[in-house]
This record gives sequence, structure tokens and C-alpha cells, in this order.
Amino acid sequence: MQPDALVVVPTYNEAENIELIAAAVRSHGMRLLIVDDTSPDATGEIADRLAASDDKISVLHRTERQGLGPAYAAGFTWALENGAEVICEMDADFSHDPNDLPRLIEAISAGADLAIGSRYVSGGGVENWPWYRRALSRGGNIYAGLMLGTKIRDMTAGFRAFRAEALRKLEYSKCEASGYGFQVEMAWAASAGGFDVREVPIIFRDRTRGTSKMGIGIALEAMRLVTKWGFNRLLRRKAKY
Repeated sequence: MQPDALVVVPTYNEAENIELIAAAVRSHGMRLLIVDDTSPDATGEIADRLAASDDKISVLHRTERQGLGPAYAAGFTWALENGAEVICEMDADFSHDPNDLPRLIEAISAGADLAIGSRYVSGGGVENWPWYRRALSRGGNIYAGLMLGTKIRDMTAGFRAFRAEALRKLEYSKCEASGYGFQVEMAWAASAGGFDVREVPIIFRDRTRGTSKMGIGIALEAMRLVTKWGFNRLLRRKAKY
């Protein structure tokens, strides 16, 4: 029997994508929670209309734009309070293929606590990215792995599934990062905590509709935090000897 899976999709100005991504998620029989940060382009209103026509779609409206990490934390809390057995996260812009959701769920059913849709394991990859974005992403993941002492290949991946019991123990509401560093922080916490983390190969495709929310400030925050966490980890190790 398939577990009760709920997909959390954070949105900010995704009016061009939200109806399509909702239909794609629901086609797999999974519940959907849209977490909207007061989008000025009517994303929230469209989400409300979708929820009114489908009782498996819910909307969580947040009054401020606080970033990806707090949006996911709010969505995770809602999902756990509403009985989800598996909580997935994915982008609203189809850079993550909804047809890969069942493979993430299968990994959880096979025993994983966290299944990561990975670009950087055998069978995974990226399409429609210029060379410099590929280099930045690869380099950032290698740096994060070295600094944090984990063998996870795609630390920054935003396409994931968590077993509910594991997510409760990961203290996601205490994460420091507000941008995509949140993904690094959660993957590191799972790895360092001895949870069963498995990477499932996926193909990441750049968005074709709407505007990316990635900016230099988000990248700098992630780099700063990874560096801080890494040095703190090394100092703790040194203190033991």
C-alpha cells in the first residue's frame, strides 16, 4: 500500500506554473500543500481556487516573504500535523519532474529516511544550464561535502522525500538558513544524525515559465553558513583529541 504522501510546494510569483504543477502532482494521487508568501501576481488566489475544487489540495498563506527555509519549515509542520506519512518537497516551476515523485516514495518505502532527487549520481543530470551554472552548482556541492564531512553528492537538491518520523527528529524549525542553504543544512543534519539517506537520480531542467528566485544574496548566505558550519565541525573534532 502506498503511504500517505504530501507534497509541499513553496511559491512566490508562480501564477504561470501553479495550476499545471498542481495537476501534475495530483495525477499521482498525492496530497498537495501550496505555501505562498503573499505573491503579488495572484498565485495565492489561484491556489485558493484549486483548493476549493479539490479537497486534496491545501494552501498555507504566509504574510511575509521570509525565504525558502521558513516556507518549508511551515509546510513541514502543517504536513506533520495533518497526518502525512511521507513529506515531499519540490519546486513549482517543473525543474523537478513530478513523474519522479513515485521513485522518491519508493525509496522511502524501501527503508530510506530521506530520499534526495540527485543530479550528481549515476543516471542524474542537468539540462538547459549554461556551463557556469553547472560549474557553480558542482563546485558548491563538492565544497559543502568536504566542509561538512558527508558523502551526499547533491546537498543543494530541492527535490526530496522525508519519512515523517525522521523529519520530526531533524528539528527543521531551528535551521539557520533561509535560502537554499536550508537544503544543505537538512541534508547535513540527516547524514550527521545517522539517518538512512539515499540519492535517487533525476534530470533537472531549467524553468521555461516565470522568473527564477535565485540571487547572489542566497548563494552568499549558503556559502557563508557552510563555511561556518564546516569550521565549527573541525574545531569540535580537534577539541576531542
